[in-house]
Amino acid sequence: METRVVTIKNMANQQDANKVLEAIEHVWGNTQAEIDLSKGKAIYSFDENMASGQDFEQAIMDLGYEIIPQEASK
Repeated sequence: METRVVTIKNMANQQDANKVLEAIEHVWGNTQAEIDLSKGKAIYSFDENMASGQDFEQAIMDLGYEIIPQEASK
């Protein structure tokens, strides 16, 4: 299990947060996801045998948002 926290630029409102959360939740291997809109962050956990952090980052970028990775932990 791996957990990542990323800062998402241009996530301005709850509608943006909901779109990002939905995209993260649809990545195969996702086990948990949440959005902290006030800090502009997404926190998600996943099974690294099923997905990589890059899969989640790509899902966010495909929505048109820019992300800045903050930390990774196992």
